[in-house]
Amino acid sequence: MNRSVARDQGAVAGHVRLLTLGSPLLSIPFATQHCTPCYVSNFVSAVDALRCAVEIQRTMTERNAQVPADRRIEFRMGVNVGDIVEGASIHGDGINVAARLEALADAGGICVSSRVQEDAQGSLVRLGIGFEDIGQHNLKNIQHTVHIHRVLLDQGERKARPSLSIPDKPSIAVLPFQNMSRDPEQEYFADGMVEEIITGLSRFRWLFVIARHSSFTYKGRVVDVKQVGRELGVRYLLEGSVRKSANRIRIAGQLIDAASGAHLWADRFEGALENVFELQDQVTASVVGAIAPRLELAEIERARRKPTESLDAYDLYLRGLANAYKWTRERNEEALRSFYKAIELDPEFSAAYAAAALNFCRRKGFGWIIDREQEVAEARRLALRAVQLGKDDATVLCQAGYALAYVGGDLDDGAAFLDRALLINPNLAWGWTYSGVVKVWLGEPDRAVEHFAHAMRLNPLDPRIFFMQQGIAYAHFFAGRYDEALSWAKMALREQPVSHPALRVAAASCALAGRDEETKRLMARLLEIDPALRISSLLQNVMGPYRQPEHLAKFTNALRKAGLPE
Repeated sequence: MNRSVARDQGAVAGHVRLLTLGSPLLSIPFATQHCTPCYVSNFVSAVDALRCAVEIQRTMTERNAQVPADRRIEFRMGVNVGDIVEGASIHGDGINVAARLEALADAGGICVSSRVQEDAQGSLVRLGIGFEDIGQHNLKNIQHTVHIHRVLLDQGERKARPSLSIPDKPSIAVLPFQNMSRDPEQEYFADGMVEEIITGLSRFRWLFVIARHSSFTYKGRVVDVKQVGRELGVRYLLEGSVRKSANRIRIAGQLIDAASGAHLWADRFEGALENVFELQDQVTASVVGAIAPRLELAEIERARRKPTESLDAYDLYLRGLANAYKWTRERNEEALRSFYKAIELDPEFSAAYAAAALNFCRRKGFGWIIDREQEVAEARRLALRAVQLGKDDATVLCQAGYALAYVGGDLDDGAAFLDRALLINPNLAWGWTYSGVVKVWLGEPDRAVEHFAHAMRLNPLDPRIFFMQQGIAYAHFFAGRYDEALSWAKMALREQPVSHPALRVAAASCALAGRDEETKRLMARLLEIDPALRISSLLQNVMGPYRQPEHLAKFTNALRKAGLPE
């Protein structure tokens, strides 16, 4: 890359964009004072663009070490894959997203979209980098949310997280398994395998199992097992790999003592793809056996449960989950299509019914519902069928119960199914989370706080922890503790600055606490994000089914006082 830079007494600044031939984009602004023209270069892949960015940043770090602070050049870089339009100038959403990624990067750092992170998974060792998942973001002038990862140029650069105390019973986290297949499209399969193993381990009441979303914050990283153990507060870690080729699958796993780093157990399981559930069972049983040899065989047998007899249906279910976790309207619709196809292949696949019902919760929460009456009826149908088929499956009961309560408006049945789910599996972090939300709707704010707190302990690193934090804010609001409500809402906004529920409860709390200036700022921010938001649209499409009418009236009156139009 050739370029010239204007020199001045202050820091040198400029803006360079490097684009690949098809679509991957590398966008780089740097420093603060001046701006040079935009330069374009071509790459053949996202990995090549990322390699260039990494080499530039590392070279600049070496160069800046020998340069006075006021003469240093510091780049911020963003790498994205997307469509571009070529003409007199190069433009398009692909470039716009890359430009927004720049702004989120640290000086001397790189941020990438999830597509780039996925493409680069097989090159982490060669590039000498890792990734830190910083969650979904709403970017200026971009209609859909973007899942963003920060590039770890130095594995030691990740900010240390506080240590958590070790529970008084055996505790374990299952780290993301490495996809050893040549096809990056099989990443979802490896992730689904880990999720099934976590679910299997969670059925043992005497085990403390960290939830999937906290474990997966370490995806794509070279980890220090001792540090991970401290950050998650667990005694044991399970890591491994999955290799899927033609109709064969191989799972390798190793159990590690997080305190000492010692390997307690390692094994490899191989078989026909049609026996994938038996392989999952073998891994789960072996891990449990290594942790507690006293476990009775009958308990292991009860933990073995095939979600479906159809491998094609299971594959569609995993694809649906992968799309659902992207949190965009388009991916939500793709996920629903996958779940419906899985149900078509296996009409008794309870987990697919429950996952589809939960997707209607996302549709309501994000305001994506088109035909309210039809979608409410469909969510109820899916949830009730899921419960009928999976009455002993904690995850199914959890998801179906929440959908019945939120979308279907049936608080009593929804709460009952959630309670049953937590009896079956007390390690189900999102069961405690959804139960906390329902407790708020039922008018039990103190119980709600307890449930959210327990969920955060089971799932301390979940990128969606803002959901739990804003839930606690609502509980404090309805208990009349407005300062506490505002404090928790602000925590949620630090994690997810554009969270509608967090902004709403923050504005309502400020209004009732008499903080007029802060109320105005929060309401202005909320209406900036959603100019069409009104009291009437909240009541019709978004708000939960509050058991006590005075609670709903209290919240809407507080929003009116804060300045939300009717």
